Amino acid sequence: MSDHEHRQDLGMTRQQALRLEFFIIGLGIFALLLIFQPFSLQLFAIGSVLVVIAGLINNLLPMAQPGVKFRSVVTVAMVVAMIFCIVLLISIGAAHLYGAFFLKPPDPNTLAGKAQLATPPFWRQPLVWGIAAVAAVLALAITAMNKVRD
Repeated sequence: MSDHEHRQDLGMTRQQALRLEFFIIGLGIFALLLIFQPFSLQLFAIGSVLVVIAGLINNLLPMAQPGVKFRSVVTVAMVVAMIFCIVLLISIGAAHLYGAFFLKPPDPNTLAGKAQLATPPFWRQPLVWGIAAVAAVLALAITAMNKVRD
């Protein structure tokens, strides 16, 4: 067994775990700095996206321990991303159902109403299919990684 393979079996060193922890916490702080800066609306938008990403990555903090294998950290990150995609799809579906049941339909006699009626339904939007594809690929990758490990 080579020295590199032996180190992989032991998992992260104390220094690597500390770096992972600092990265996770630093990403959240950086995102907040971007949100509360008064200079640019684009930086605010980037900060808003980073806050969501940092919140999801915060789920990896318990894994930032010496001895935890990198493969475990990657697997947990993939599970978190897959759950986020599934929740996002459920949220889009719930918003559609809310609009279908509780909002009045668009008026076809107005320009805005014509635009709304010309828009394809949510299940035909590329974003929704893209999110569903990412969730499916993550599920398959997690399953394949677990089969290879066993």
